[in-house]
Amino acid sequence: MVEQEPVAELSAFSSEGAIPTDWAFARRELQDAQVFWLATVRSEGRPHVTPLLGVWYDGALYFCTGPTERKAKNLARNPNCILTTGSNQLDGLDLVVEGMVTEVTDVAELRNVADTFESKYGARLTSPEGTWHGLGDSIRDGGVLVYRVPPSTAFGFGKGEQFSQTRWRFTGERTR
Repeated sequence: MVEQEPVAELSAFSSEGAIPTDWAFARRELQDAQVFWLATVRSEGRPHVTPLLGVWYDGALYFCTGPTERKAKNLARNPNCILTTGSNQLDGLDLVVEGMVTEVTDVAELRNVADTFESKYGARLTSPEGTWHGLGDSIRDGGVLVYRVPPSTAFGFGKGEQFSQTRWRFTGERTR
């Protein structure tokens, strides 16, 4: 699939002379990020936020979870979510990706996502007793739920000598 090229806008809260962050740079940051934070909404409306592993593949962020975990229950009721990544330092780029999840069931896509997870994190992330041991195999054999989040809107908060706030709007239709 050809990835969408979003429309970039610079916020008025940016430093004087700042320019919008290039989407290609932001996408590389998403590809390289080790940890993401997922925000979902509980049935009574309270927010739920949790850290997780994720990969950028084929124009979307992917993550996985067990079917009985809170995030899976929340997403079954409300597929809207936000994924964030960045640093707690005053330099670098913080990213916020808004979108709607779709559960991935296509076998070929699951294989590609599993391969991407293993390429990024390694085939065995932890000891055999660890949460993510054999994650790629769990993705391939259906042992976990896998979600795709194509961005509808994303935000980049550049920090350092200049501060910038970039909004990327993804307006085109996505086809798989």
